[in-house]
Amino acid sequence: MSSIYEIPVQSASGEIKTLAEYRGQVMLIVNTASKCGFTPQYQGLEALYRSYASQGFVVLGFPCNQFGDQEPGDIKEIQSFCSLTYDVTFPLFAKIDVNGPGAAPLYQYLKSAAKGLLGSEGIKWNFTKFLVDRQGTVRARYAPTSTPESLRKDIEAALR
Repeated sequence: MSSIYEIPVQSASGEIKTLAEYRGQVMLIVNTASKCGFTPQYQGLEALYRSYASQGFVVLGFPCNQFGDQEPGDIKEIQSFCSLTYDVTFPLFAKIDVNGPGAAPLYQYLKSAAKGLLGSEGIKWNFTKFLVDRQGTVRARYAPTSTPESLRKDIEAALR
Protein backbone atom coordinates (compact mmCIF):
# COMPACT_ATOMS: atom_id res chain seq x y z
CA MET A 1 0.00 0.00 0.00
CA SER A 2 1.29 3.40 -0.88
CA SER A 3 -1.06 5.22 1.49
CA ILE A 4 -2.95 4.49 4.70
CA TYR A 5 -6.04 5.87 2.93
CA GLU A 6 -6.06 2.99 0.42
CA ILE A 7 -6.05 0.16 2.96
CA PRO A 8 -9.30 -1.83 3.09
CA VAL A 9 -11.11 -1.93 6.45
CA GLN A 10 -14.45 -3.43 7.39
CA SER A 11 -17.03 -1.16 8.95
CA ALA A 12 -19.15 -2.30 11.87
CA SER A 13 -21.97 -2.93 9.40
CA GLY A 14 -19.73 -5.26 7.39
CA GLU A 15 -19.05 -2.90 4.48
CA ILE A 16 -15.53 -2.97 3.02
CA LYS A 17 -14.23 0.56 2.67
CA THR A 18 -11.00 2.51 3.09
CA LEU A 19 -9.89 5.25 5.45
CA ALA A 20 -10.17 7.79 2.60
CA GLU A 21 -13.07 9.53 4.35
CA TYR A 22 -10.59 10.51 7.11
CA ARG A 23 -8.06 12.07 4.71
CA GLY A 24 -6.93 15.42 6.12
CA GLN A 25 -7.86 14.48 9.69
CA VAL A 26 -5.67 13.46 12.58
CA MET A 27 -6.50 9.85 13.48
CA LEU A 28 -5.90 7.93 16.68
CA ILE A 29 -6.24 4.25 15.78
CA VAL A 30 -6.74 1.87 18.73
CA ASN A 31 -7.24 -1.89 19.11
CA THR A 32 -9.94 -2.17 21.75
CA ALA A 33 -11.51 -4.76 24.03
CA SER A 34 -14.52 -4.68 26.36
CA LYS A 35 -13.28 -6.99 29.13
CA CYS A 36 -9.74 -5.71 29.66
CA GLY A 37 -8.08 -3.89 32.51
CA PHE A 38 -7.58 -1.00 30.07
CA THR A 39 -11.24 -0.91 28.98
CA PRO A 40 -11.91 2.24 31.06
CA GLN A 41 -9.69 4.03 28.49
CA TYR A 42 -12.82 4.17 26.33
CA GLN A 43 -13.87 7.08 28.54
CA GLY A 44 -10.63 8.97 27.90
CA LEU A 45 -10.68 8.18 24.19
CA GLU A 46 -14.21 9.54 23.94
CA ALA A 47 -13.14 12.68 25.85
CA LEU A 48 -10.31 13.24 23.34
CA TYR A 49 -12.70 12.71 20.44
CA ARG A 50 -15.20 15.20 21.82
CA SER A 51 -12.47 17.74 22.64
CA TYR A 52 -10.83 17.75 19.22
CA ALA A 53 -13.38 16.47 16.67
CA SER A 54 -14.26 20.00 15.56
CA GLN A 55 -10.57 20.55 14.75
CA GLY A 56 -10.36 17.49 12.50
CA PHE A 57 -9.53 14.71 14.95
CA VAL A 58 -11.06 11.24 15.04
CA VAL A 59 -10.59 8.13 17.17
CA LEU A 60 -11.02 4.86 15.26
CA GLY A 61 -11.65 1.76 17.36
CA PHE A 62 -10.84 -1.72 16.11
CA PRO A 63 -12.09 -4.41 18.50
CA CYS A 64 -9.72 -7.36 18.86
CA ASN A 65 -10.06 -10.67 20.70
CA GLN A 66 -6.43 -11.82 20.42
CA PHE A 67 -5.40 -10.95 23.97
CA GLY A 68 -6.83 -13.09 26.75
CA ASP A 69 -10.21 -13.53 25.01
CA GLN A 70 -11.14 -10.05 26.23
CA GLU A 71 -13.41 -9.15 23.30
CA PRO A 72 -15.62 -12.24 22.91
CA GLY A 73 -18.81 -10.53 21.72
CA ASP A 74 -19.96 -9.70 18.22
CA ILE A 75 -19.87 -6.13 16.90
CA LYS A 76 -23.45 -5.38 17.97
CA GLU A 77 -22.67 -6.44 21.56
CA ILE A 78 -19.45 -4.40 21.48
CA GLN A 79 -21.22 -1.29 20.19
CA SER A 80 -23.97 -1.64 22.77
CA PHE A 81 -21.46 -2.06 25.61
CA CYS A 82 -19.42 0.95 24.47
CA SER A 83 -22.46 3.14 24.04
CA LEU A 84 -24.19 2.19 27.29
CA THR A 85 -21.09 2.02 29.49
CA TYR A 86 -18.87 4.80 28.11
CA ASP A 87 -21.19 6.80 25.81
CA VAL A 88 -18.79 6.13 22.93
CA THR A 89 -19.64 8.04 19.75
CA PHE A 90 -16.38 7.64 17.81
CA PRO A 91 -16.36 5.07 14.99
CA LEU A 92 -15.95 1.40 15.85
CA PHE A 93 -15.09 -1.06 13.10
CA ALA A 94 -15.52 -4.82 12.68
CA LYS A 95 -13.50 -7.08 14.96
CA ILE A 96 -10.02 -7.81 13.62
CA ASP A 97 -6.76 -9.60 14.34
CA VAL A 98 -3.76 -7.34 14.85
CA ASN A 99 -1.06 -10.03 14.95
CA GLY A 100 -0.28 -13.25 13.13
CA PRO A 101 -1.04 -14.44 9.61
CA GLY A 102 -4.59 -13.08 9.76
CA ALA A 103 -3.57 -9.60 10.88
CA ALA A 104 -5.67 -6.90 9.25
CA PRO A 105 -3.87 -5.00 6.46
CA LEU A 106 -4.26 -1.76 8.43
CA TYR A 107 -2.37 -3.23 11.38
CA GLN A 108 0.30 -4.71 9.14
CA TYR A 109 0.83 -1.18 7.84
CA LEU A 110 0.76 0.51 11.27
CA LYS A 111 3.16 -1.98 12.88
CA SER A 112 5.63 -1.56 10.03
CA ALA A 113 5.41 2.24 10.12
CA ALA A 114 5.81 2.60 13.89
CA LYS A 115 7.71 -0.16 15.62
CA GLY A 116 7.28 -0.95 19.28
CA LEU A 117 9.74 -1.40 22.10
CA LEU A 118 13.18 -2.55 20.90
CA GLY A 119 12.00 -2.41 17.30
CA SER A 120 9.35 -5.09 17.68
CA GLU A 121 6.35 -4.98 15.38
CA GLY A 122 3.90 -7.16 17.28
CA ILE A 123 1.06 -5.58 19.21
CA LYS A 124 1.55 -6.55 22.85
CA TRP A 125 -1.97 -5.97 24.22
CA ASN A 126 -5.30 -4.21 23.85
CA PHE A 127 -5.39 -0.41 23.64
CA THR A 128 -2.14 0.04 21.72
CA LYS A 129 -2.58 3.40 19.99
CA PHE A 130 -1.25 4.88 16.74
CA LEU A 131 -1.35 8.61 15.98
CA VAL A 132 -1.63 9.44 12.28
CA ASP A 133 -1.25 13.04 11.07
CA ARG A 134 -3.30 14.92 8.45
CA GLN A 135 -0.96 13.73 5.68
CA GLY A 136 -1.46 10.08 6.60
CA THR A 137 1.95 9.65 8.24
CA VAL A 138 2.09 7.48 11.35
CA ARG A 139 3.63 9.87 13.89
CA ALA A 140 3.69 7.74 17.03
CA ARG A 141 2.86 4.44 18.64
CA TYR A 142 1.76 4.31 22.27
CA ALA A 143 1.72 1.39 24.69
CA PRO A 144 -1.55 0.25 26.25
CA THR A 145 -0.40 1.83 29.51
CA SER A 146 -0.32 5.29 27.87
CA THR A 147 -3.53 6.94 28.97
CA PRO A 148 -5.57 8.86 26.43
CA GLU A 149 -5.08 12.02 28.50
CA SER A 150 -1.29 11.67 28.19
CA LEU A 151 -1.60 12.00 24.38
CA ARG A 152 -3.12 15.49 24.38
CA LYS A 153 0.15 17.34 23.64
CA ASP A 154 0.95 15.08 20.68
CA ILE A 155 -2.60 15.35 19.33
CA GLU A 156 -2.55 19.13 19.64
CA ALA A 157 0.80 19.27 17.84
CA ALA A 158 -0.57 17.11 15.02
CA LEU A 159 -3.65 19.33 14.71
CA ARG A 160 -1.55 22.48 14.17
